[in-house]
Amino acid sequence: MKNTRYPLLLLFLSCGLFYCQKSGSTLAQQGAGAPEKEGKAEPVTYNLEEAPVVSPEKSIKLMQVEEGFAVQLVAAEPLVNTPVAMTFDHKGRIWVVEMEGYMPDTLGTGEDVPNGKVVILEDTDQDGVADNRKVFLDSLVLPRAICLVDEGILVAEPPMLWYYEINGDKPGKRTLVDAAYAEGGNVEHQPNGLLRAMDNWIYNAKSAKRYRKVGEKWVIEPTHFRGQWGIAQDNNGRLYYNTNSENLLGDYFTPGFGATNKNQRGVAGFNEKIVADNKVYPMRPTPGVNRGYMEGVLDDSLRLVNFTAASGPVVYRGDLFGKAYTGDAFVAEPSANLIKRNTLNENGNMTEGKQAYTGKEFLASVDERFRPVSLYNAPDGALYIVDMYRGIIQHKTYLTTYLKNQIGSRSLSQPIGYGRIYRVVPQNKAARMVRLPEEPAQLVALLGHENGWVRDNAQQLLIDRNMTQAIPALRQAITETGKPLQVMHALWTLEGLGALKAEEVITLLQQPAWPIRMQALSAVPSVISKSNYRQFIPVLEQLGSDVTAAPYVAFLAHSVQPFDQKAADALLQQVVKSHPSDKFVADAVISALQNREADFQASINSVLPDATLGFNKRLQQVVAQTNSARANRSPKALLKEYPKGAAMFASSCQTCHGADGNGVKSLAPPLNQSEWVTGNKGKLTAIVLYGLTGPVTVNGHVYKAPEINGDMPGIGYDEKLSNEDVAQLLSYIRKSWRNNADAVSAEEVTQVRQYLKGRQKAFTAAELEAFQ
Repeated sequence: MKNTRYPLLLLFLSCGLFYCQKSGSTLAQQGAGAPEKEGKAEPVTYNLEEAPVVSPEKSIKLMQVEEGFAVQLVAAEPLVNTPVAMTFDHKGRIWVVEMEGYMPDTLGTGEDVPNGKVVILEDTDQDGVADNRKVFLDSLVLPRAICLVDEGILVAEPPMLWYYEINGDKPGKRTLVDAAYAEGGNVEHQPNGLLRAMDNWIYNAKSAKRYRKVGEKWVIEPTHFRGQWGIAQDNNGRLYYNTNSENLLGDYFTPGFGATNKNQRGVAGFNEKIVADNKVYPMRPTPGVNRGYMEGVLDDSLRLVNFTAASGPVVYRGDLFGKAYTGDAFVAEPSANLIKRNTLNENGNMTEGKQAYTGKEFLASVDERFRPVSLYNAPDGALYIVDMYRGIIQHKTYLTTYLKNQIGSRSLSQPIGYGRIYRVVPQNKAARMVRLPEEPAQLVALLGHENGWVRDNAQQLLIDRNMTQAIPALRQAITETGKPLQVMHALWTLEGLGALKAEEVITLLQQPAWPIRMQALSAVPSVISKSNYRQFIPVLEQLGSDVTAAPYVAFLAHSVQPFDQKAADALLQQVVKSHPSDKFVADAVISALQNREADFQASINSVLPDATLGFNKRLQQVVAQTNSARANRSPKALLKEYPKGAAMFASSCQTCHGADGNGVKSLAPPLNQSEWVTGNKGKLTAIVLYGLTGPVTVNGHVYKAPEINGDMPGIGYDEKLSNEDVAQLLSYIRKSWRNNADAVSAEEVTQVRQYLKGRQKAFTAAELEAFQ
């Protein structure tokens, strides 16, 4: 893991007593959801020093939620145990991933025991509380994600992604979808999410792959690398995610575009900072965060200042909260026991957001074992919360001596085996589950439902059951352009059924409503062919003059190329001429130029010779990067020479620094040709062992948050990690890519480790400058 602010996995510890009401040695907290007595909520007594396990009912009383809302219990132990992810089926039942084997103690003892499960929770008496549990799958090792699709279920059990047919709530035939779904990385840094998006593809956080079931075959395609823990979509099918120290990231464009040029490291409009404000407002002191001893991490009252474990975002798309909340993004922060609300607004292609409140949160708790890790929309319109409910959630790989001591002194590693699922509802509205009908006509009618969960799942059920008899109604639905949400979902339902026609897409491309045109542009790759591509060219040429549509036109040149390279290049040249300084257009054009960047640069120079134009500058940067990558050494020899180093890089470094060593946007700076890597061995060893925090300059560029995460953890706290293994890792990165520095020996690592024995703080760049 690159940083120390963990999405799902950060230990929350408190020191001393905190008095919300400044009354004696206990806390009296009114809290939403408390029982009413003569118009007042019953006060709850809670000693913060003890960090006890409390009942779900008491835990709710220790929460404070936005006025007008209430928190209700849906499920708790023993019905559910260590939940990390969930989904609903069309009957309204909840399928839950239980990661029971995660960190039984500070050593992670028994973490490889196959005790993880996928379970089905059902509310048989329809009172809003689950009362029945079925184990669908057991004997899993640290399962992390599920997705219901085509009468079966995807299950992520690292490193593999499996598909199980469902036969009467029991697993049937098992198919291996991807043997390398979560290859490399560790528990904190492996793909997750499995979000089935509007475009019928399944997307992930911490991953650059997308999946789709076509008949009996699974298709895997490259996409943009996104996020860390959790992924969500808005009503337009655009994706949202985060890293652990960043409130909300996301895409300005629909997800199927732009990941087509391997020479291009990033595409403007993807992995954008949607909400830049990372401040959080816990209800209680949070000194147990991994960098809590550093200036600026905690305020004067020992509360966390900024996100350190952002995870599980969701864009609220329900019909229960009211229009003021529709489209808002909620983000979980388990280290500070809270859930944040952000408001989002569209400005052209860009989506911009801000925190809904200053100085408070949508929901916060003083129960330190309350660990909201994932958030969900639901068939009843409520906001659902997955609470892992435990004291320690930090993985052993990055568990410092400081945190180990805190855990031991307060017995926070035990007890385990708890877990809760809650829902947030308005106090004056009843949350009622929508159970999807079986009739195709009724499902088509639900494609315009106010609840986004209902729309999504009506679409998916029509596709999964291959309801071709619904096609006439779907064709009618896409003509009713006064109902844009219905049109969008009907469009993608036809696409999923293989029934969408090119002429239907062309008609929608000419609609005045931008959301409809956006989806039609996004659907072009599904219907364009050698026999019809000429029909699209004049429409795309017309749209290319519009600054909002122009990036989509440039992206679509990639779909025209297989049939007519000349026509594709003409589209690219047109949008560049119309928008020579628009970075979104520039990067969209470049995404269609893999291994042709220099040739296109030569052709466009006659039209746009000014090298200072935005497009020319961005294209020249990619050309230079491509030329540099060609000079990289082959990794095969290094893999043979340093096998342990290569394995450690894949598990601990690659997800943030990139397989090419060139860094990952929002996460980490480059290792390739970095003076920190090829320079002083002792400094590099110190960084790897004990971490680096704050800004760092690499090749003259200052990397700091939010361009990268502000903290990189060390791995030297693990006493089982041998000096030989560390030396192999260091030698591997010092000789990889275009680096050609000398190797590091185990003896040199031993010397640094002995010299820095007992250190707990990460280094700053300034400290390392003086390090010899």
